[in-house]
Amino acid sequence: MELLSWGEIAIRSVTQLTPVWVALIITFFVSIRYKRSLGLYGKLFDSTVGMIGFALVMFWVYTGLFSTMFDLIATHDPLSQVSGMKNKVPGTPLRGAESGDYPYYLWGGDNLARDVFSRVMIGSGIVVMIAPLATLFAFMVGITLGLPAGYYGGRLDLVLSFLANLILAFPVILLFYLLVTPEIRMTGMPQYMAVVLFSFPLIFFGVLINSRYYIDPMKRNILMVVILGVLGWLYLSLINEANSKVTLFNAIDGFDVDAGLLTVFVSVVFVNSPTVFRIVRGLAMDIKTRDYVAAAQTRGEGTWYIMLWEILPNARGPLIVDFCLRIGYTTILLGTLGFFGLGLESESPNWGATINEGRKLLSIYPHPALPPAIALLSLVLGLNLLADGLREESLKD
Repeated sequence: MELLSWGEIAIRSVTQLTPVWVALIITFFVSIRYKRSLGLYGKLFDSTVGMIGFALVMFWVYTGLFSTMFDLIATHDPLSQVSGMKNKVPGTPLRGAESGDYPYYLWGGDNLARDVFSRVMIGSGIVVMIAPLATLFAFMVGITLGLPAGYYGGRLDLVLSFLANLILAFPVILLFYLLVTPEIRMTGMPQYMAVVLFSFPLIFFGVLINSRYYIDPMKRNILMVVILGVLGWLYLSLINEANSKVTLFNAIDGFDVDAGLLTVFVSVVFVNSPTVFRIVRGLAMDIKTRDYVAAAQTRGEGTWYIMLWEILPNARGPLIVDFCLRIGYTTILLGTLGFFGLGLESESPNWGATINEGRKLLSIYPHPALPPAIALLSLVLGLNLLADGLREESLKD
């Protein structure tokens, strides 16, 4: 077999991504068709910038989904090394390919003879799994602490704000480095932090349900059992280590989380939570002076009801925009950690590690480092454009 031309490489790459294109077309068709009944999400499709950002983000979301969960895109095992394929240029035929193997390294091979195309595709799954979830957990922590701090003020606000400022005083990269180093991991600190930080979704939803349905105990209790039961199971599965000494935890453990992945996840939540706290606190301090909050107080509504069902919904615009931007920041941080070999395994096909492996011979072989770098750039750009589109549409309300 001969070396593929650049046109053939492009065609084969686009064809390999067929499930992604189909999913994007369906998503856009349904969204545009029913955009008038989809609230702020539907209004996003009235913004050209928002649509471009949404397309870029969903491209990588679907790529990660179809690559990791359904194995429909990657052409080779991202960790497998093939003799004779070290630093091979894009479109190089695979030596000794057996029946059923994809016959080319579409985007070339890296310095360990691994397929760059497969590593970038599989690496997208790591990013789209960690970044949004970690950001969501950070928002749970920030909202749960920021609302009472902004609403009550006083000593509670003083103490929580001091702790948030204390964390923010550390340089982010240095703080990440300290949290993910093996010495810190051996102390068990990430597990202890996970026990505390991952409990906030339970607290948030527990208070949310109770404040809304406290006048209907039957409905409240049913929702509490169902929602908190599922969240409690996920919580125990997240914090429980494999082969734990606690037999009960092993019995209900639904999945095992890699220690390095858990450390990175906890670190992202810990670093982002203080910033979210300050944003929510500021919004709560502003919104609590509005007339509809005074009307709720006059009706005799509880303080948590006012915070969660009056203040929080009216702060959703800035929070949604910040959520998108913060996912982008988290993506950059994950790439930085992977580049320095911190947290995740060094052989993991995350984009940062792939860029680091490729940059060692960048002047001679640029093809291993460029695809993951462009992928990281495009995802962060898409998130920023999506946030701009959401901000533009939210200001029209």
